[in-house]
Amino acid sequence: MNPTLALVGVAIYILIWEKLPEWGTWFRAGLSRLPVPLQTLYEQWRCAYCVGFWIALALHATTGIWTLPALSNLPDFWGPVAPLIGWFLDALATATLIYLGKFIVDAVSWPAMRGYQMKQEWLKNRNRERDANAATAD
Repeated sequence: MNPTLALVGVAIYILIWEKLPEWGTWFRAGLSRLPVPLQTLYEQWRCAYCVGFWIALALHATTGIWTLPALSNLPDFWGPVAPLIGWFLDALATATLIYLGKFIVDAVSWPAMRGYQMKQEWLKNRNRERDANAATAD
C-alpha cells in the first residue's frame, strides 16, 4: 500500500476547505466569481470521504500513483473496463484513507488547540500577577 495519494489528498482537503477561507477575503471573493453550480458544489462538498474520492481520481490521473498497486492489474475477465474499475476501487480506498487522515487530524488538533489556549491563559494570569506585584512594590 502506498499512502502518498492519501497524504496529499488530506493536505489538499485541509488547504481548500479549512485554511484558504481563513486567509482573508480574496478566496471567498474568488469563489463568488465562479459559476453558481461550482459554488454550490464547493459548499456541499464538506465530507472528506466524498471529495476525497474525486481528489484521489485527479491525483491518480496526474501522478499515475496507485494506493493499492494490485488494482492496476485486474483479471482478464473484466476486459477493457478493467482499468476503469481499478481506478474506481483505488479512488475508494484512497478516499477512505483521506477520511481517516482527516479524522486523525481533527482528533489530534482539538487537544493541541485546547492545550495552547490553556497555556495562553496561564501566561496572561502570570503577567497579571507580575504587574500586580510590581505595582504594590512601587
